[in-house]
Amino acid sequence: MANPFGKVWLITGNSEFLSDRARRQAVEQIRAAAPEAEVAHAVASSLAPGEFTALTSASLFSTAAAVVLTDLQDLGEAVAAELLQYAAAPSDDTAVILIHGGGAKGKGLLDKLRKLPAVSEVSQQAPKYERDLVAWVRQESRALGRSIDEEGASVLVAAVGSDLRSLAAAVDQLVTTLAEGESLDATVVRRYFGGRAEVRGYEIADAALDGRLDLALERARWAEAARVAPLLITAALASGLRQLARVVTADPGLRDADLAREIGAPPFKIRALRQSARGWNETSLRHALDAVARADLQVKGGSAEPGHAVEQMIIDVAVARSRS
Repeated sequence: MANPFGKVWLITGNSEFLSDRARRQAVEQIRAAAPEAEVAHAVASSLAPGEFTALTSASLFSTAAAVVLTDLQDLGEAVAAELLQYAAAPSDDTAVILIHGGGAKGKGLLDKLRKLPAVSEVSQQAPKYERDLVAWVRQESRALGRSIDEEGASVLVAAVGSDLRSLAAAVDQLVTTLAEGESLDATVVRRYFGGRAEVRGYEIADAALDGRLDLALERARWAEAARVAPLLITAALASGLRQLARVVTADPGLRDADLAREIGAPPFKIRALRQSARGWNETSLRHALDAVARADLQVKGGSAEPGHAVEQMIIDVAVARSRS
């Protein structure tokens, strides 16, 4: 494994899920190289002049350190100058991970960073069309050590939808569930994700986030009858809540197209997200995310009644929204 220290990762792209996964992988690589490394997290807009320099300075408590800086597009001019100065001659015992949310904002800083030898860019662009989603599913499967044919990937996209988090969870479930030597094809995909193709995780999530509890529970029960994986529902709700959180905390003056670039959602979905966001605030979103995290642990841990865990999650999300 290459030494991660003395380097700067630059993670760019319009997919929150892919960028977050690239960040986790980078942190895992850092911890594997130096388990004692201190990892500091910061949001670009919150950094005052001098703070980035302090974060990357030598520590009295560890010989190695890492800094994760998110929302790079919001970095102030003075701190951007500090970052460029550091990236031109990074410390040998520090690793820096920079995450840019996509879009044109901050492009000047990106261009300057890309010219520096110590900077390695990881571009994470979300698939745009169905054929791209199919190719992405096949690549995801290969990365997990199994191959899926084009028909099987197409069936999976049709059954699960375009949410990458849900698709990744579906591929992971298929790969870990299949017996060794069993082919991953359309027949297998239909076995696990067939039934009511219209019952998708994101539709359940949309109903729950809009406060339509009866509809969300009805769709969840349809999904259970159709053997839709509970993990897909928890993943869809988690993704929807994260997008809502970005809308709730965004500048209300942002145009739909600009906000779409900021949060990595399709432009057509922004109006629906703005409508849903009216029923939420930061506190209620935090409570709802806690409920989804609990259900996700129960589902992944082999809960005896995963269907009950999903229904309780939907109810808890509705309760959180009603208290906003």
